Amino acid sequence: MVLLVAGTAVAVAVGLPDEQGLRREVDRAGAWAPAVFVVGYAVVTLLPFPKAVATVAAGLAFGFALALPLVLAGAMAGAVLAFWLGRRLGRDAVERWTGARVARVDAALRDRGLLAVVLARVVPVLPFTALNYGAGLSAVRTRDYVLGTAVGIVPGTVSYVALGAYGTGALTSAPVLAACVLAAALLGAVLLGRRAAR
Repeated sequence: MVLLVAGTAVAVAVGLPDEQGLRREVDRAGAWAPAVFVVGYAVVTLLPFPKAVATVAAGLAFGFALALPLVLAGAMAGAVLAFWLGRRLGRDAVERWTGARVARVDAALRDRGLLAVVLARVVPVLPFTALNYGAGLSAVRTRDYVLGTAVGIVPGTVSYVALGAYGTGALTSAPVLAACVLAAALLGAVLLGRRAAR
């Protein structure tokens, strides 16, 4: 199951894994599958791999209703752990690991705090992992980082999980709703950003 999570994170180069294969892995893990997935997803978020593929795969493997809380839990656990590691490892180690421009993250988060974290999550101008580590090196408060992350990752997660769970072959209500949620979140982020700039 851990290999499933790690494998889907690098599958972006070759496409999504087979739906039946994913579900067989879930069945093989049994009652432990949700917990193992959350731990595996959290570990994957510590690495510089695309998270969207693992999120879509979660929708394929677990279905929308279960995958959504599992992905949110794993993403939050990984984000908080990377934030803590960033504060412990120091700037040089983080830049070697993620290639992030830490000064850019610091400048974005220093003054706006919670709002900046929400905007950075909804409109991901920086990779998820780089933002996690970079925020740990910034002056942002832990409370603002955690709350901003919890709010900001919801729209994108809903959309990617719905894509995996329902696919794109038919315009069923769930994918359309997910797309509307993401569009509304992006619009809200733009409006908030303009207001903050003023």
